[in-house]
Amino acid sequence: MTQKRTNSTYSTTNYNELSIQVSLSGLSFCVLDGLSKTIFAIEQHPFENSVTPQALLQKTEQLFSEKEILEQSFKKVYVIHRNNLSTIVPRPLFSDKNLSEYLKFNVKIFDTDFVTYDDLGSTELINVYIPFVNINNYIFDRFGEFEYRHFSSVLVETLLRNLPDATGPMMYVHVQKGHFEIVVIKDKKLALYNTFEYTNKEDFIYYILFTAEQLQLNPEEFPLYLLGDVHDGDELHQMVYTYVRHVDFGNNHCHYQLARDLEAVEPHREFISVNSF
Repeated sequence: MTQKRTNSTYSTTNYNELSIQVSLSGLSFCVLDGLSKTIFAIEQHPFENSVTPQALLQKTEQLFSEKEILEQSFKKVYVIHRNNLSTIVPRPLFSDKNLSEYLKFNVKIFDTDFVTYDDLGSTELINVYIPFVNINNYIFDRFGEFEYRHFSSVLVETLLRNLPDATGPMMYVHVQKGHFEIVVIKDKKLALYNTFEYTNKEDFIYYILFTAEQLQLNPEEFPLYLLGDVHDGDELHQMVYTYVRHVDFGNNHCHYQLARDLEAVEPHREFISVNSF
């Protein structure tokens, strides 16, 4: 099933930029007017059930054939790959000749898999991952040259680039359908990044508290910021608030304006979309 979350009145110009997120659980896209620095379209298209990479390509082709806004040419195109086939490596331990070695303990790798990496700049971190190659090929055939990154690269780099003045440990939880990511930052450096699958609120809080325990964080003390597909007062928010004293919704740190009919979008909801340009 395809659902539209938000869509704005749009125009087509040679300055428009497209960011599209692809995952086995859904698609989303965001369109930026690069001239006015205004985001004027954001849409989420979750799948009823998780799909295969082959079916994901079909879903992507279908989205581009059905959405008029995607039929234009774009000045720039960005593809964000959302999957759990990634690992973050400190720069001093990184070599581009050993990409598969970094993943093999966490991910089942096949000989045909293409492994690549994102350099997270001043963070001194490298994100090694397996992208959806069939999606990259399709986007290249359709638009020509484009840029692609992993979802976790955008998440971690944006958080580290916009840290508050406090140096104490803080936890960020980015929620998506069926899984969520935990980012822990301590002394303004990445202490942990991991992704977890969940089916209910009990799974959700278990992994959060387990992570806090492993890092010796006291739920009475550290702040926890929620991002992504979570609402004020929903069962996930209420569950976390029961066990963690300091819970709030994070900021999206967006450097662009939102079109007037998108201003009601909660700042934490579209964290990846608005930071992927």
